[in-house]
Amino acid sequence: MHIVILGCGRVGSTLAHTLEDAGHTVAVIDRSPEAFRRLRSATAKQAVTGLGHHRDVLVRAGVETADAFAAVSSGDNSNIIAARVARETFGVRNVVARIYDPRRAEVYQRLGIPTVGTVRWTADTILRRLVPGDEGLGAEPLWRDPSGTLALVEAVTGTSWLDRRVDQVESALGVRVAYLGRGGEITLARGDTRVRSGDVLHVLAPAGSIQETVRRLGADDVEGAGR
Repeated sequence: MHIVILGCGRVGSTLAHTLEDAGHTVAVIDRSPEAFRRLRSATAKQAVTGLGHHRDVLVRAGVETADAFAAVSSGDNSNIIAARVARETFGVRNVVARIYDPRRAEVYQRLGIPTVGTVRWTADTILRRLVPGDEGLGAEPLWRDPSGTLALVEAVTGTSWLDRRVDQVESALGVRVAYLGRGGEITLARGDTRVRSGDVLHVLAPAGSIQETVRRLGADDVEGAGR
């Protein structure tokens, strides 16, 4: 595959080297030539100086034959504009944009541009580890589908679900358990897997019910779990 990357910061340069090591070709765009110092010499040969949403810059980076495009510069506006040009003008199928403002990220998700909201994602990940199950903090999803219909959330199970089968949890809550964490290990969840108190379940749920789903999964009594 050929992948075009906008932004040669730590994320962009790491992506470029990882993709090259996996056998793909990469072209990196950045407005500052100094940024290309992060690249290996062979990778830097494919670097393009310029604004990532300009057509001629994208063409020089090989966007016309690119299989994927990642916009990971430090500017939200630059990232989303470049991502839309790559998809809508050049027809690149796999496009993702890094967005710092979580409010913008939700809007662009609904426009069909997959986004990674780094600030929100980092903060939510830390909060889930600091105070698991705290309803006052709310439950932010690990992932949303582009239409905003489904969300993947993480929840620590309470004692109310002890020894219940995964398929019983799914039926009771109207969700799909994707995988679970137990004792530091991640495993795919089968329907007959028995839940233990303290298991970390990763579930797909309707986006409008994630708060309730996390609350019920974390309940330590049958009444709290709504069963």
